[in-house]
Amino acid sequence: MTHRGVVWSGSAREPAGRQREGASPVTETTHATQARPYPFSDPHRLDVDPRYAGLRRDEPLVRVQLPFGEPAWLATRHADVRTVLGDPRFSRAAAVGRDEPRSVPYQRESGILGMDPPEHSRLRRLAAKAFTARRVEELRPRTRELADELVAGMISAGSPADLVAHLATPLPIRVICDLLGVPVADQDRFHTWSEAIVSTTSLRPEVAESYLDQLLSYMAGLIAKRRVTPTDDLIGAMVRARDENADRLTEDEMVRLAAGLLAAGHETTVTQIPNLVYVLLTEPAVWQRLLDEPSLVPSAVEELLRFIPLGATSAFARYALTDVELGGVLVRAGEPVLVSIPSANRDETVFPDADRLVLDRETNPHLAFGHGPHHCIGAQLARMELQVVLETLLTRTPGLRLAVPPAALTWKSGLLVRGLTALPVNW
Repeated sequence: MTHRGVVWSGSAREPAGRQREGASPVTETTHATQARPYPFSDPHRLDVDPRYAGLRRDEPLVRVQLPFGEPAWLATRHADVRTVLGDPRFSRAAAVGRDEPRSVPYQRESGILGMDPPEHSRLRRLAAKAFTARRVEELRPRTRELADELVAGMISAGSPADLVAHLATPLPIRVICDLLGVPVADQDRFHTWSEAIVSTTSLRPEVAESYLDQLLSYMAGLIAKRRVTPTDDLIGAMVRARDENADRLTEDEMVRLAAGLLAAGHETTVTQIPNLVYVLLTEPAVWQRLLDEPSLVPSAVEELLRFIPLGATSAFARYALTDVELGGVLVRAGEPVLVSIPSANRDETVFPDADRLVLDRETNPHLAFGHGPHHCIGAQLARMELQVVLETLLTRTPGLRLAVPPAALTWKSGLLVRGLTALPVNW
């Protein structure tokens, strides 16, 4: 049954290894092993489940069963994850009409994330110019001003202070608002609605759907205003592209793309900023090294992105369009494959001392922003914001430290991403 873009299907976990009606015949070598319940364990802080190391070594492609949807393969090695994300033989669009593996009982239209080239490329090009390296560097001075202003406010408020409330949340929101042309005064509303994008169990299904509807309605209202009063921001540019050539994107595509950029443009960075600071403050020698060598900040950000398992579970399965040999296993046409980014980023064959934080790691092909056609369009923006945050904290609060024991910190739950609800600090 569909309801406002939601597809309800599959009431519970399918018994492991059950043959779906109409599925291709299976072979003993590829499907004899029962699908393992996945995720393997509940996320704990920023730990990577130790089972991934054994899988990368002995069973790099393993059958898994998420709480809802059909069984899937899970790729754990760096090379296999890159293949699934970048090889056109694996399709996101093929998930349409399938009982896609997922963590929630309903299926929701995934917009641009559910498309393959060339349709995906058509939409991505409309937004890509706003996120180029050159455009992001033009934003760096203003981002530094914002970071300095926010940290100054935190210092003025006195310690202990919550880094999430004072810095991690407002900075990415203000930056994406400036880029898109969204009133920052509305941040409380759209930040709340954006949880629907990353929620697994944190919101009841009807609440998540209501939030999504409100976010889309809000964005449709901003687009309508642009038609009356044109602007030079990204939303204004999309409106011009739509009105000058309707074949470039539909009205619904424009609304969903703009809403997705607003939500994705701040949600993950809001979460990742305190994650980075938490890791650094629980490794005092690492924080001290950055104080002594601030030029390491860019490489440190890349290493922290590799090291921190932002994702709480795997999502957005790719479906094989033809038989593909992957990780020593034959994946048959029509079978879904999930990838574990945290596991790929700890692959010892790619990253020496993979379980150790190496701030000056020279070669760091991490997959924190994905790979292939769906590589995060805002990767350069997120990098810049994380660099600016660290530089500002190192300069303004060199004595930064946790205000409570690490065990006393609370963590978000029921989301696609891991993060702290608050990060009390002293300086």
